[in-house]
Amino acid sequence: MPRREVLIVEHVSKSFGGIRALVDVSFKLYEGESIAIIGPNGAGKTTLFNVINGIYQPDSGRIVFEGVDITRLPPHKRAQMGLSRAFQIPRPFPYLTVFDNVMVSALFSPKKLGVDQARTEALSTLELVGLIRKKDELAANLTAPEKKLLELARALAKQPKVLLLDEIVAGMPPAEVDRIMKLVKEVADRKGISSVAFVEHVIRAVQHVDRVLFLYQGRILVEGPPREVLANELVRRVYLGEVV
Repeated sequence: MPRREVLIVEHVSKSFGGIRALVDVSFKLYEGESIAIIGPNGAGKTTLFNVINGIYQPDSGRIVFEGVDITRLPPHKRAQMGLSRAFQIPRPFPYLTVFDNVMVSALFSPKKLGVDQARTEALSTLELVGLIRKKDELAANLTAPEKKLLELARALAKQPKVLLLDEIVAGMPPAEVDRIMKLVKEVADRKGISSVAFVEHVIRAVQHVDRVLFLYQGRILVEGPPREVLANELVRRVYLGEVV
């Protein structure tokens, strides 16, 4: 049975002045799939996420989400359709509590939760990510790793159809990387999140996904299962820094 396409990126290019950040990028994200987009600094990974969730408009190409062309839609419209994003640098409301940060996200779920439902969703999500004991703390007072977890909780609480996670485990110890990657899969299954896309530098995290896209100088050069991509000669040389 053919897999259902939930997100299609088709011939997308984006330049900033004379710098070509993305060059004719195309890929599909399928229902039930997790992917990781990897590549060296400056490869275009975060730019690609910014185009997908509407922060940037592509110079050419299109984005199709759940069968709808969303190329020109603003970020909040995409979020309402079920496309959720966690940023590389956490962006909480610093002077709201941890609980209130997550509850606000839950209220903007495509499922249109009521206040009581959003409260329940916020509490259960904080329990899952391990922040329940910090629920009454101001977000500004969290440590850097805790702010990463809060960013993840805010994205999960929206119960989106597709989840975009930008370096969500950066700076975490190996055991925590494994826990978070397994948690994301478990929560995705439980909350009906169709698919998850990661931008990642942590190789340990990449090994948890179904498929890897290697982005280099704005182009997807290698694609496949994690073991196959990480063993590729080009990837080993320009990304992992190995002599091959």
